[in-house]
Amino acid sequence: MTQYPVIFDGHAYCFPDVRGSMGWASPEAKRVHVQKSMANHHIQPWRARDHAPGSTSTLMDDAKWPGDDALRDVNFRPTTHGRYEWTVDGEDYVKQYFPPSIADMAYPPENLIAEMDYANVTGTLLHRNPYLGIGNDFIADCVEKFPGRIFGLAHAPEWRVEDDPEAAARTVEEAVRDRGLSGLQFLTSQLHLYGKNPDWAGGGFTPFWDGVARLGVPVFFSFGINEPKREPVVDHYFLELQRLTKWMEQYPDTPVVMTHGFMWRLFADQGKFQLPDELWRPFENPNLSLQLLFAIGLGDTWDFPLPQGIPLIKELVQHIGADRLIWGTDMPIVMRHWTYQQNIDFIVKYCDFLSKEDLALIMGGTIKRLLGLG
Repeated sequence: MTQYPVIFDGHAYCFPDVRGSMGWASPEAKRVHVQKSMANHHIQPWRARDHAPGSTSTLMDDAKWPGDDALRDVNFRPTTHGRYEWTVDGEDYVKQYFPPSIADMAYPPENLIAEMDYANVTGTLLHRNPYLGIGNDFIADCVEKFPGRIFGLAHAPEWRVEDDPEAAARTVEEAVRDRGLSGLQFLTSQLHLYGKNPDWAGGGFTPFWDGVARLGVPVFFSFGINEPKREPVVDHYFLELQRLTKWMEQYPDTPVVMTHGFMWRLFADQGKFQLPDELWRPFENPNLSLQLLFAIGLGDTWDFPLPQGIPLIKELVQHIGADRLIWGTDMPIVMRHWTYQQNIDFIVKYCDFLSKEDLALIMGGTIKRLLGLG
């Protein structure tokens, strides 16, 4: 019989009805942001009447990027059962971003807790993405409803930070000190989404980062999430890792987490992965940890139990160490591919080379230490 460690999910989501305002100042501002994001998401859309493959190019004109006029007038809209839809020449197209079980396009904390209880997950850390809502009150309310079970990250809209870095820092400070959130998530892709200065480790962001560093909480960096692809993609990804290395040198006392893992698809060839040295260099800094979210990144390419990923786990443990690896799921979005239990079993059952101690760290010990939970 499989022996399971104490499990803490290092990466999950709750969100309000995405058909509502989600904290955005206007319906148009929300539509523009979400349409930009979905136009740059890898999930394959389909034509509603016959499930023939569609194209996200019908959402956006790349030649006009990054202006808002790059977005095509196609009645882009969230509908029901996890779907975003739009209409081109009388044909409806569908992008199944959430699993179909998200019937009312919301995922309140009660739903997540029910899944956690069923899979015996003791706690979780809510992550952020602006197309699931901006502002920190909704996430803080989730934390308050389920103390000791749900924790949450703060967020400040990245594309506004350099315009008023002190105000952005105050937003994070209020979320942490007044609302009880546990860290900051910063999605560098949001700068590219709006055509802003991409050098988030440069001087224009220093007042913001100084304010965040004073809080003494971990910072979770997300790279390459729903951004327009900048060619050559690999070189731009390495540039982001160089910025991360520079940032960690500037803030040596701040714990850092790279969310989602590496951009695995960039280094895959016929079911095998070749991980270049550039990926490991930031981890020469002992303050940096890495999340393991294989199902959300690769679950549409390979089937459970993802044997292609198991050699990667071995390599990560060897290069980084289990004490800096964090298991997470991307619940509920990951249920497009795997159940909660399958996410757990991928590590616990199929990575049988892990020691009991390493398994306990990866499945919850590392993230709990970073959050000061013992």
